[in-house]
Amino acid sequence: MNVPELLETVFDESRDLLKAVPGDLVERFIKGLDHADRIFCGAQGRSGYVLRCFCMRLMHLGYRAFFVGETITPRIAKADILVVLSGSGQTALTYELLKVGQQQGALTCGMIGVEDSPIGRALDLKVCLPGGSKRGYPNAAWSVQPPGSLFEQAAFVMLETMALALYQMQGSDGRALLERHTNLE
Repeated sequence: MNVPELLETVFDESRDLLKAVPGDLVERFIKGLDHADRIFCGAQGRSGYVLRCFCMRLMHLGYRAFFVGETITPRIAKADILVVLSGSGQTALTYELLKVGQQQGALTCGMIGVEDSPIGRALDLKVCLPGGSKRGYPNAAWSVQPPGSLFEQAAFVMLETMALALYQMQGSDGRALLERHTNLE
C-alpha cells in the first residue's frame, strides 16, 4: 500500500471523468438553480450525503434549499427545481421523487452515472458521470476504487464547482455567506 500513489490515482480518475462533462450542460444546470424559487434535493445512500453537502452550501449562498424527507421540507411547486443524484440511475425512491416533482411542474435536474436509465431518461436536465455504481453497468469508467466511489467523488467536486460559480455570480462575499452559517455547533 502506497498512500501517495493511491491518492494520485483517485485524483487522476476524478479529473479524467470530470473533464468529459460538457460545460454547457453544467451552465444550464447552474442557471436553473439560480432562477428557481426554491431548490429541493433528493438522493439516497452515499449520494444522499454528497447532495446534502450541496443543499447546505446552497442555503449558505442564500437560496431556499431543502433536502427531501426532512420534516421542514415544504411542497414542491411549478417554479421550483428538484435536484437528484443517482449512480445507477435506478434508485427506486429517487425515481419516485422525480415523478412527484414532474407531476407538480418542477424542473428536474440531476447527476447520474447511467444516462440510459429510468432516472436518466426522466430528467429534464442531466449531467452524466459514468463512474460506476454498486450495480455495475456498461460504459462506466474503469476504477480501482470500490463501486460507486468514483461517481460520488466526481459528483461532489462538480457540485462544489457549481456552488463556486454561484458564489462568484453573487460577488464572492464571504461575510454574507458566514452570516447564514450556523452558530449552533
